[in-house]
This record gives sequence, structure tokens and C-alpha cells, in this order.
Amino acid sequence: MSNTVVIIDDDEELTALISQYLMSNGFVVHCFHHGREVDQIIQTINPDVILLDLMLPDIDGLSICKAIREAYQGVIIMLTALGDDIDEVTGLEVGADDYLAKPVKPRVLLAHIRAQIRRQEKLIPMSKQQEVYCFGQSICIDNSKREVKVKDREVTLSSAEFDLLWQLALKVGEIVKREELHEQIFKLPYDGLDRSIDLRISRIRRKLGDDPKDPSIIKTVRNVGYLLAF
Repeated sequence: MSNTVVIIDDDEELTALISQYLMSNGFVVHCFHHGREVDQIIQTINPDVILLDLMLPDIDGLSICKAIREAYQGVIIMLTALGDDIDEVTGLEVGADDYLAKPVKPRVLLAHIRAQIRRQEKLIPMSKQQEVYCFGQSICIDNSKREVKVKDREVTLSSAEFDLLWQLALKVGEIVKREELHEQIFKLPYDGLDRSIDLRISRIRRKLGDDPKDPSIIKTVRNVGYLLAF
């Protein structure tokens, strides 16, 4: 079955180029040039991937991403012509899975889309691992339901955030290198500069109620990686 991509971008020329390239590589593509009725679009099409422009004429992409992230469990890749780092940080913090600056080469975009799809489809086989990890009375991580609870309060994580926390849970009490986490989550080699893992760790800490200045749940091992401490 072909994967479905929804493109939400007001640059019609770029959208047409990307759409043709993705369709030639086996994807089903739907294009929209506005940010209206995104919830209805998602419910109707149920795409595997959303390519979302940061700057739209009626509403900004960050607001859309934040609004749909809780209900939509697929991949969100933000696209922008802006080069300011704060946009990348904000995009990842509101739940985007990936971030690319325009103009983006179609083959590069295709590689990122495929990597994100592999990340969702090719995690450690569930049959070979424990499905639920509960740490005392505080945190319970259920991989079968993809749920996280803190003291019986359900915590909403994006798909990539849950995958990252689950990778740490699989090796609780052990240091997990940043390179290993990056390759597990994104299925791409770590280039030494990408901050996506660090940004997601910060977001997970906030959602778990972990003190960012002195974290007790997810500890940073300087220049190495992270450790789930229980």
C-alpha cells in the first residue's frame, strides 16, 4: 500500500514540484495552499506524513502543528524559508518530527520522509520486548497503548517523543549515547550538530514534571547522552 502525504504550503510552484516527485516515487499526495480545516483534512485523508509550511497566508504552521499534534500520531515535517534557529526550536517543541529549510532538494526531502516512516514502522519488534515499564508509583510507560502516565495522570507525547522515552526505558539505569538515540529515532546517522534529540528531551522533561535545571528522571551525561534514572 502506498504511503499518503499531505502538503500544506502556499508556494504552488514548489508544491507542484514536490508533489510530482513524490508521486513518481510511489506516494499518494494531496496538496492544500491554506491552513483552514486541517482537522477535517486529516480525518478525511488520514495521511502518513504532513509537510507543513511555517508561513501560510491565513495561519502560521506552528499554530497548526500545536493544534493537531495531540490527535494526529503521524509524521509532521515543517518546511520554512526562514533561517532563524528559533523557528526550528519552536517547531520541534510544538511537536514537529523533522524540520527542513526551503528550498529543499526533492531527493533530500524524500530521504527525510522515508526515514521518518521507517522510524515509525521499524522500532524494536514488540514481541521481543517488555510492553510496560512502571517505575515505582510515579511513572508508567505502556508501549502497547503508547501511553505514559505520571501518578495516574496521562501525559500526551508526540510519536517521536514517545519513541525516544521508550528507547531510554528499554535501557533504564544505563547511559544511552546521543548517536544511538538519533539513529533509533530518525534512522539517520548523527552528524554531531543536530539538536533534535536534545530538544525532545527538554520537552519530555517538562511534560513529566522533571526539573530542567536539576533533572531527576532523565539525566544528561555531558558529551555522551542520556540516562533514565530509577
